[in-house]
Amino acid sequence: MSVRAAVLASALLVTLPLFGREKNDVLVMKNGDRLTCEIKGLNDGVLYVSFDYILGTSSVQWSKVAYLESKQLFIVKTTDGSVYTGTLSTAESEEKRPVKIEVVESPEKKTELPRTEVVKMSQTSDSFWHRFTGDIDTGIQYSKGNETTQYTLGSDLAYLRERWQADASYDSTLSTSSGAASAATRNQFNFLGAHLLPWNNWFYAGLGSFLQSSTQDISLQTNFGGGVGRYLKNTNHAQIAVIAGLAWQRTTYKESVAPQDVGAGLVAAQVKFFRFNKTNLTVTASAFPAFTEPGRIYVNTNATYYIKITGDLSWNVSFYGNWDNQPPNHFSGSDYGTSSGLSYNFGLK
Repeated sequence: MSVRAAVLASALLVTLPLFGREKNDVLVMKNGDRLTCEIKGLNDGVLYVSFDYILGTSSVQWSKVAYLESKQLFIVKTTDGSVYTGTLSTAESEEKRPVKIEVVESPEKKTELPRTEVVKMSQTSDSFWHRFTGDIDTGIQYSKGNETTQYTLGSDLAYLRERWQADASYDSTLSTSSGAASAATRNQFNFLGAHLLPWNNWFYAGLGSFLQSSTQDISLQTNFGGGVGRYLKNTNHAQIAVIAGLAWQRTTYKESVAPQDVGAGLVAAQVKFFRFNKTNLTVTASAFPAFTEPGRIYVNTNATYYIKITGDLSWNVSFYGNWDNQPPNHFSGSDYGTSSGLSYNFGLK
């Protein structure tokens, strides 16, 4: 993957128009505070809202909300995998009774959901641009001892509809050292499309990735695969999803090694743990056991730990790695590293 292609991919992910809505939603807390705001969404047990008189996005603990109302359209997901689309209000209930969220899909169709079962709410509308969310990560590290400098750039973009969603991410690392003849580079682009099945918490998915790694002398490694997945856990504190299926991989090396085509199985997982307004841990991993070359296996993993600073700004510590247990002779079978830096969120994933 050329530097020009890497820059273009990054630009496409991070330079999308952002739009705001009118801030006329109503939010009432359990202590009686009444707020007029824009409800942006619910994720990881945190309700995100914005105000005309406060810069950025504010985080509200979901369990402390007593009432909300919005005439905007939202996609609402519950712990059992059910999905609803409509405007929001809080159904009337007796004091000390569990709060229920009412999703109004039409005057004739209203659904009441216990607040504890609502795990995600995302803005949606007829506008194409309003459906995008994402974040941007940057970082730099410098070591005086061996004059090593490392730059990192990452971005993630999601597009959400009622029964399906698409995600794309880009990660780039460049390391320079006084003892190295050239800079070490790694660029990876991933995409995933998923559609919910009729059975709760089941979905089918297609995925792909493009990897360039100077450490492994990989000019381009392409993966395409698909399979069936399931959410094993889906709450306001954790989310665990697994996918199993089939994949195809082609690897082109820098030196005079013929491109290698491999048919493989696919096992992938995503794990997220989160605490209100404090920390967030995301781990993704995929393994490709080769059918056409028995005994060979490829593994990719990414992990990021976020620590909230303020508003949409967080500090992150990340780990990346990819391994091949049977690389061509004289080629490295692994490339891994860590980085840290700032993260800016411009939506809810």
